[in-house]
Amino acid sequence: MSADAYSLPDMGSSSDSMMTRSAEVRLGRLFMRSVRKALPVMDDPLATSYIESLGAALVEADRTAGGSFTFFLIDEPVVNAFAGPGGYIGVYGGLVLAAETESELAAVMAHEIAHVTQRHLMRSFEDQSKLSLPTMALLIAAAVLGAQVSPDAGAAAIAGVQAAALQRRINFTRDNEKEADRIGIQTLAGAGHDPFAMAGFFERLAKATRVYESNAPEFLRTHPVTADRISDSLGRAEGFGVRQRPDSLRFQLTRAKLRERSYRRAEQSVAHFEDTLKGGRFRDEIAERYGYALALQRARRFSEAKRESDKLIASHPSQAEFIVLDAELDLALGNSADALAHLKQAVSLFPGQWPLRVAYAEALMSAGQPARAVDELKAVERVRPANAMLYEALVQAATKAGDRTSVDRYRAEKLYVEGDLEPAIRHLELALRRPGVPYHEAAQMQVRLDAWREEERDEKRRGGNPLRATTSNAR
Repeated sequence: MSADAYSLPDMGSSSDSMMTRSAEVRLGRLFMRSVRKALPVMDDPLATSYIESLGAALVEADRTAGGSFTFFLIDEPVVNAFAGPGGYIGVYGGLVLAAETESELAAVMAHEIAHVTQRHLMRSFEDQSKLSLPTMALLIAAAVLGAQVSPDAGAAAIAGVQAAALQRRINFTRDNEKEADRIGIQTLAGAGHDPFAMAGFFERLAKATRVYESNAPEFLRTHPVTADRISDSLGRAEGFGVRQRPDSLRFQLTRAKLRERSYRRAEQSVAHFEDTLKGGRFRDEIAERYGYALALQRARRFSEAKRESDKLIASHPSQAEFIVLDAELDLALGNSADALAHLKQAVSLFPGQWPLRVAYAEALMSAGQPARAVDELKAVERVRPANAMLYEALVQAATKAGDRTSVDRYRAEKLYVEGDLEPAIRHLELALRRPGVPYHEAAQMQVRLDAWREEERDEKRRGGNPLRATTSNAR
C-alpha cells in the first residue's frame, strides 16, 4: 500500500512537512539499532512471522495506514508495546502471554498502529528538528525505552538532558490516547476481531494491579487507563457489536513458545508443561504439547521430544512450527538426511512460508552445505528485504562458503538497515571490487550503491541535518 493511498486526517500540525521521507526511514533504522542494543529483540523466524502476519492484517484493515510497518517481538516478560519512528512497532513477550485472546493482543497492536498513522510520535518531537538524525534517534530511543538505553558517549550529554523532557511528551496525551483507541477499535472490527477486546483487556490489567500500583504493568505506566477512557472504548465498541472470533492456532503456539522460553532452566520448563498436561490446565492441548516438546528439546531429551513432535506432525502435517521442530530434532538425533528431505519438501509445498526456508538453510549449514544455504537465504531476502537478522545469517553462511563478495555485500546491507550509511557504502564498494563478480549481481550492487551515495550527498546538502526538508521532497 502506498503512502498516498489514503488522505490522513488534518491534525493541524506541521509534522508532515518537517522531515523528508528518506530521513524518517533512516530515523527508524537508527531507532531500531538502539532498540537492538538495549533489548533482546526476538529473532525466532516463526514467532516473528506470526506477529508480522497479525500486524499486517491490522494495517490492511486500517484505512488511515500508509507506508511500511515493521513488527517485532521483545523477548522479555514485560506487559508492554511501543511505536517508534518509521512504523517500527515492538511487542513484548509478556504482553502476548498476558493477552487471554488473540483479539486482546490485536487490540494493543491496533492502538500502536494508530499512534503511527496519526503521527503522534512525530508531532511530539517536531521542535527537535535542529538535532542531527543519529542524535534524534538516540534521544527518541532513550525516551521510549527509558533507562534501558545506554547512549553513545558522543550523544550522552544531549540524550541525558533532553530524554526526560521528551519522555513527558511521548507519554501520549489524553487526546492522543483517545484517538488511538478510537481508530484502533475501528481497525479491530475491520480485521474481524472483537472490538470489545481493547476495553476488556485494559480494564482487566487495571483491576489486577489496582491494589499494587507500584507493580502495574509497564503498558499502564506509559498508556494510563482511566474509567472514562474505558467507558469511551466500550461505547465505541457497541457501535460494531460483539464479534466472537476463535483464536488462531498460531497465536496459541506462539504463546506456548514464549511460555517455554520464560523459564530460565529447561528442567523448570519441562516440569511446568508436565504439570499442566497432567492436570488438564490448558486452553489448547496441541499448543501445550508443542511447548512441552520445546522444553524437552532444550533439556536435550531429544528422543522424548521426537515422540511428542511425531504426534504433532500427525495431527497437523502442514503446520510450519511442527515441521521445523521435527527437522531440528532429526538433526539433533543425527538424522540429517531426513531433516533435509522433509524441509526441502515443505519448502516446495509451502513456498510462501519464509521461516521454512530459513530452517532449511540452517539445516544445510549443519550438514556442511553453506553454499546451498546462501542460495536459500537469498530467496528469502528477495521477498523480505531490509531485515538485519536475515543479513547476519547470510554473512555467516557466505563466510563458511568462502564467498567473499556475498560477505561484503550482505554486511553492507546489514549496516544500511541499521542506519550506518557510510560504512555500508564502503563495504558495498569493496564487494564490487572483488574479482569475478557475475554481471547481473554487479549491476544490482551498482544500482544500490548509486542510491546510497545519492542519499549520502542529500544529507550533506542539508548541512549535516537530514531533517531540513525542501519543498520538492517534503511530505
